[in-house]
Amino acid sequence: MLIEMNVANFRSLKGTQTFSLAKGKGNELELTNVFTVKAASDYELLRSAVIYGPNASGKSNFLLALKTMKHIVIESATTQQRGDLLPVMPFKLCPDSRTAPSEFEVTFLVDGVRYQYGFTATPEQIREEWLLAYPKGRPQRWFTRQWNAEKSQFEWDLGNSLLGEKQLWQKSTRDNALFLSTAVQLNSEQLRPVFDWFKDTIRLSNVGGWLPTFSASLCERGEKSKVMEFLHAADIHIDDVLVESKVFDPNDLPAEMPEALRNVVIGEMRNKKTLEIKTVHQGSDGKPVIFDFDEESDGTRKLFAYAGPWIDALENGYVLFIDELHDNLHPRLVRFLVELFHNSDTNPKNAQLIFTTHETSILNQDVFRRDQVWFCEKNKLQATDLYPLSDFSPRKGRENLEMAYLSGRYGALPFVRNLRRVS
Repeated sequence: MLIEMNVANFRSLKGTQTFSLAKGKGNELELTNVFTVKAASDYELLRSAVIYGPNASGKSNFLLALKTMKHIVIESATTQQRGDLLPVMPFKLCPDSRTAPSEFEVTFLVDGVRYQYGFTATPEQIREEWLLAYPKGRPQRWFTRQWNAEKSQFEWDLGNSLLGEKQLWQKSTRDNALFLSTAVQLNSEQLRPVFDWFKDTIRLSNVGGWLPTFSASLCERGEKSKVMEFLHAADIHIDDVLVESKVFDPNDLPAEMPEALRNVVIGEMRNKKTLEIKTVHQGSDGKPVIFDFDEESDGTRKLFAYAGPWIDALENGYVLFIDELHDNLHPRLVRFLVELFHNSDTNPKNAQLIFTTHETSILNQDVFRRDQVWFCEKNKLQATDLYPLSDFSPRKGRENLEMAYLSGRYGALPFVRNLRRVS
């Protein structure tokens, strides 16, 4: 479960931006939107959060920060080689920020233990890295490393609570790799839950959602009934889904695809299997009619693509990050997807959903607590500010959040001007 995330000096996020899923004040929607995790201390956390803001305000950059952090954790000790650049980009509009490291930190719970893990990095190297654990409530500093520019070396503190071949892990950690990732690759079982949280629990989507292949794979391996139940609950009138696995055929690529791109795709997909999806509808004569998947509407294709990740997250208690959830979806379907996370029956393992959207019809106190709503906007330096609705102390159960937001009370709206006539 995610508790908190901090990001600084990454793309449009200049100063430290803090995002929290810890329950704030107020007892509204406690039975649906809040859950309690019993660890050394009891943690009351939120099942979802929504982020509003105009285009180019930095909403996607915030999600990209976590995606980048996950990538570095998973890849830095394996596919990353000495001298390879890390995928970080500092805030470029301030001279001091351009050469400063980007900072990432998350606080989360795994198996009843709270962890606080983070690092700073430039494209060339990791500058700092730290991990604190709270197995009994009090912090244990498992390790820290910090780059000493004057000595051109790292200063290390490998705490007594960290067990295993620490010296070997330290010597094996490259400047552009994480100690966490290196130690796990070298069989640190103590650090594996932290690594696996990034690898398995955090699930992120780009704008437009997922490809339909994961949902199709569920159908192929005998879980079609779950996908069909999801689609029918969302009022998608498909009677059946047919999935066929076949070896990739270059002749299936569009004829208008550029030759250079075609060669790349063929090289990557050679001898790999692809899934062909077809849908079945009932005709007016009562007989089944088969459609190619591309013949379905954008909304239907998107709901089908969401079915697999949604089912997977809810069944396993994952943390799901979605950029622009509203895209090609009716407002009632957006609410349907969100409320699956707010229902203990459909979300028995307390999965969490964090998403960005422009869909304001769900911005009301029947759907969200006041501490579940966040806003994103650019300040005078063109840097992103991320802040919660609770900063404005809206009246519990009485304030019309959608109307107040659209009227500009909370900021995070596009400032549009009249366009002069072009002669």
